[in-house]
Amino acid sequence: MNKLEMLEKVKELGLLAVIRGPSPELTVKMVEALVAGGVLGIEITYSTPNAEDVVQTLAKKFGDSIVLGMGTLTKPEQAQSAKNAGAHFLVSPICEPNLVKGMVDSGLLTMAGALTPTEVFQAYTLGVDVIKVFPGSLGGPAYIKALKGPFPYIPMMPTGGVNAGNVAEWFATGVVAVGAGSELCPPQLAKDGKFEEISKLAAAFVQVVNTSRK
Repeated sequence: MNKLEMLEKVKELGLLAVIRGPSPELTVKMVEALVAGGVLGIEITYSTPNAEDVVQTLAKKFGDSIVLGMGTLTKPEQAQSAKNAGAHFLVSPICEPNLVKGMVDSGLLTMAGALTPTEVFQAYTLGVDVIKVFPGSLGGPAYIKALKGPFPYIPMMPTGGVNAGNVAEWFATGVVAVGAGSELCPPQLAKDGKFEEISKLAAAFVQVVNTSRK
């Protein structure tokens, strides 16, 4: 699947679960619970212990039935190693030119973090496919709407501050997808072994996302 097809798949799903797992084993179980609830866009962050091993495990287990990526990239070399591990897309909370070049050169769908209009435009001109507006909580949906004024053609995805209660507001601004972390998959639930609750949260979140885009 090339990056354009992957972008269309992300748009179709509309939701990426941003996973900062407490351990490799619990992270895999968290993803299993999310998938059981219908969340098929999964981002494993590099802040997860043994993140690349986790991605390899998930890639073997789920194959193309999920859209699997790696996030919180901070080093250019992580782009290729993430791809080798089985990532379909790459995400960073920052837009550092050397890092973005490594991500773009990987050939994978690339998302890099930006907040100000200057940063958004810079990221796009460097070849970023989707701007990760982070932290989304800082400006909320109204800020995305403001950014869309001068940049209606730039795909954006907010992360941070996204929850089931405000998903509709985000999509109303024209974002291609949303990224959700602890609001979607609280690490404490995993530590407590409450994976059925994670699945229920996931199902409710997916329903809201789908309803918001009708």
